[in-house]
Amino acid sequence: MVEMELSKIVIDEKRHDQLIALKEKGGSRVLPIVIGLNEASAIKLKISGFNPPRPLTHDLIYLMLQDLNARVEKIVIDKLEENTFHAKIVIRTATQELKTIDARPSDSIALAVRFHAPIFVEDAIIKQSQVFNKDK
Repeated sequence: MVEMELSKIVIDEKRHDQLIALKEKGGSRVLPIVIGLNEASAIKLKISGFNPPRPLTHDLIYLMLQDLNARVEKIVIDKLEENTFHAKIVIRTATQELKTIDARPSDSIALAVRFHAPIFVEDAIIKQSQVFNKDK
């Protein structure tokens, strides 16, 4: 597993293309992931410090988990099939039990941003995506 951090969010409303770039923490590899406009907006709004008057979907999930004394422990992007990334949200419950929930990477990252949770990607996926700096 490689720890990654959110490096960039690109929103092109004219072409309806949204992209997040995860950068290897302490490294140079980058993993681009195409996501939906709603998820890109949810991530960007939270990073910019905007607090909506009423909770949006990812904020609601965050509040529900907090109210249940649970938290997102980490995000794991663990599979790439037919150009589609798959992720898992690892939640620590109030009883300290770990639960793993299948999710889209975009939703997972939106929650990771809210919980300040680390994002991990299987090394094979980074290699499979073949997005490296020119130095490598």
